[in-house]
Amino acid sequence: MIIGVLALQGGFIEHIRMLQSLQIGSFEIRKKEDLNKDMDGLIIPGGESTTMGKLLKDLDLYNDLKKKIQEGLPTFGTCAGMILLAKKIADKESAHFGVIDIEVRRNAYGRQLGSFLTEAEFKGIGIIPMTFIRAPYIEVAGPGVEILSEVDNRIVAARSKNILVTSYHPELTSDNRVHRYFIEEVVNGKAGVG
Repeated sequence: MIIGVLALQGGFIEHIRMLQSLQIGSFEIRKKEDLNKDMDGLIIPGGESTTMGKLLKDLDLYNDLKKKIQEGLPTFGTCAGMILLAKKIADKESAHFGVIDIEVRRNAYGRQLGSFLTEAEFKGIGIIPMTFIRAPYIEVAGPGVEILSEVDNRIVAARSKNILVTSYHPELTSDNRVHRYFIEEVVNGKAGVG
């Protein structure tokens, strides 16, 4: 098994290390030719969603990646990755990939000073540590979306078919259970949702 990790900007190296902890192979996606490599799944890391969205188009990665996701490529987006995958972004910014039926609010917890750590339930896993950094949250989840985590009555993790999203950064902790969930339940397809 091998997972492609979008490596244009943001915290991609931490995701690669988390995959290594699970003994899962990975490679960085930086240019169009990288999309020719076989991959069983895709991770879109946190970072700056507007910058990442622009780079995806400037480097001619956007259309091919969107097609792969729409055709069922298991995809995991954290923080900015969740924003890139969302169908709708509250307030001004237009959607990027628009492949999961959620509406997200960017920087919902405020800027850098609004960053925080907490622990909460992740459905099917248990209580996990959650690192929020200028995090978005899901304001509206469509009918085919399974809510996996909530913090202060706000949706912070969800899944629909081949797509898993979190507001927080599971790659910034030593707990690899969310990545394990992605591999076991989404990539290996043990839990059909949506």
